[in-house]
Amino acid sequence: MFEIPKLKHTDSGNFFLMAGPCAIEGEEIAMQIAERLKTLTDSLQIPLIFKGSYRKANRSRLDSFTGIGDEKALRILQKVSREFDVPTVTDIHETTEAAMAAEYVDVLQIPAFLCRQTDLLVAAANTGKVVNIKKGQFLSGAAMRFAVEKIHESGNAKVILTDRGNSFGYSDLVVDFRNLPEMKALGAPVVMDVTHSLQQPNQSSGVTGGKPALIETIAKAAIAVGADGLFIETHPQPSIAKSDGANMLPLDQLEDLLRKLIRIRQAVL
Repeated sequence: MFEIPKLKHTDSGNFFLMAGPCAIEGEEIAMQIAERLKTLTDSLQIPLIFKGSYRKANRSRLDSFTGIGDEKALRILQKVSREFDVPTVTDIHETTEAAMAAEYVDVLQIPAFLCRQTDLLVAAANTGKVVNIKKGQFLSGAAMRFAVEKIHESGNAKVILTDRGNSFGYSDLVVDFRNLPEMKALGAPVVMDVTHSLQQPNQSSGVTGGKPALIETIAKAAIAVGADGLFIETHPQPSIAKSDGANMLPLDQLEDLLRKLIRIRQAVL
């Protein structure tokens, strides 16, 4: 894989992990989660990219939590990177956000619903940062070829592709694991977004549901079919998280899961 600044343990043979809270809720909780993730992944020799959305743009309701302020949240991500010596990733939603966010993080993420937005992809590519593109819930893995080409043709070869399931009816998602080898054939590292693939969107309450009991199942299957990395949102108390609490993994359950996944990784290499 291409070099990502501050990414450690890349020679361990393990998958890499994108993990953190759904949204940056405040400095104290972000630092608490980052410290635990850093300690855990160092002990297991898992490359870590800390994730957190500085702003949540895709919300069901107008009164849903969207963030604590762009610059404030981005500065927290920057502090996490400096204090724990780890790369960070956050998602962008408009072209004007690319250069702004690139000043603070190492990886720019394109949300699944926006993966076909040419101007957004080009703006992210032009920053020179690694670009993580989430596969749209409406696309096959093979169709992500065109998103990759947009980044490459903009002069940036640093692309990661992430699957987060496909729409299944109006209020559910299903994971088609054929998408992982299809995207891997495009020459990019491939990640399985475990927690978002277990969302139950479009609920009548206006609050997205989820099936966190299946996190282990999806993660194990992804590693077994060759995922290079996993994307897992985690929080000490998902029930009080300000975003996506219904499908996050409790932070104290992460170590046991990672140990199981390492054994699977070793078995399939």
